[in-house]
Amino acid sequence: MKTIADMPDSTAAKIQVVLADIDDTLTTDGRLTADAYAALEKLKNTGIRVAPVTGRPAGWCDMVARFWPVDGVVGENGAFYYAYDLSAKTMIRKYHPALEEYVSDPNRFDRIKARIKQEVPGAAISADQAFRVADLAIDFCEDVSPLPDSDIELIKAIFENEGAFAKVSSIHVNGWFGEYDKLAMSRTFLSDILSLNADLDNNCIAFVGDSPNDAPMFDMFNHSCGVANVLDFKDTLPAAPKWVASKKGGAGFVEIAEKILSARIER
Repeated sequence: MKTIADMPDSTAAKIQVVLADIDDTLTTDGRLTADAYAALEKLKNTGIRVAPVTGRPAGWCDMVARFWPVDGVVGENGAFYYAYDLSAKTMIRKYHPALEEYVSDPNRFDRIKARIKQEVPGAAISADQAFRVADLAIDFCEDVSPLPDSDIELIKAIFENEGAFAKVSSIHVNGWFGEYDKLAMSRTFLSDILSLNADLDNNCIAFVGDSPNDAPMFDMFNHSCGVANVLDFKDTLPAAPKWVASKKGGAGFVEIAEKILSARIER
C-alpha cells in the first residue's frame, strides 16, 4: 500500500468514478461528518460519478440513492443496486438473480440465529435488520460491547457451516444465501447506470474501503484506496488497497477525494 499523497496527479486526474464503502469509510465513529458529505458533493459537482457500495440495508439504501449526492448505491454486500432517476422521479431497483431462490423463505436464517445466540454470547442481530431484504447482519461492536476476534470468526464459521456466504465488515458479520458480492453487483451497476465496463474502464474508477469485506473491490480496481483504519486488518486482508490515506474514516475519505479533485484542477 502506497500513501495517497504519492498517487501521481496524472493518475488521479483520470478518475471519473468513485465507489466507496459507508461504515468507517465515509463515516467516523458511526456518524457521517459534514466534511465527508461535502466531499461527496464536491466530487459529484465536478462531474465525477459517485456510488456507495455498502453492507447497509435496502431501507437505508433507498434513502441514500434518493437524497445523497450520488448516482446510485450498491447495498447489502451486492444483493442489489438502487439508482434514482431524478428527471423521471423513479427509483431504479435491480436485485441479483441469485436472490430469487432464497428470499421467499422468511425462515432461512432461523438455525443460524439460534446457533449464534447459543454459541456467541454478546452478539446481537443488527438494529437495522428490519430494513433488509436479503441478508442477516450480526452486530459485534456497533450497538454491543466489542467482541473478540475469535467470536467474530466463530459467527462467520456458523454462517458458512449452515451453507451461507459470510463477510466481515468493521461492525457486522453479514451472511446470505446465494452467490454474489459487492464486486459482482458493482460491475452490473457500472454497466447499467454509468455505461462503463469494470475491466476496460478500470483506470478511470476508484474504490475506497476499510475492511475485509472490501477485499474483492481492492483486488479488482487498479486505483483502490483505503482509509487509514484499513491498516487494522492488514494481516487478515485477502487483498489490500493500492493506496492508503493517512487519516481514518470520513477524514480519510476527504483526503482521497481532495487528491482526486486537486489533480483535476491542476491538469
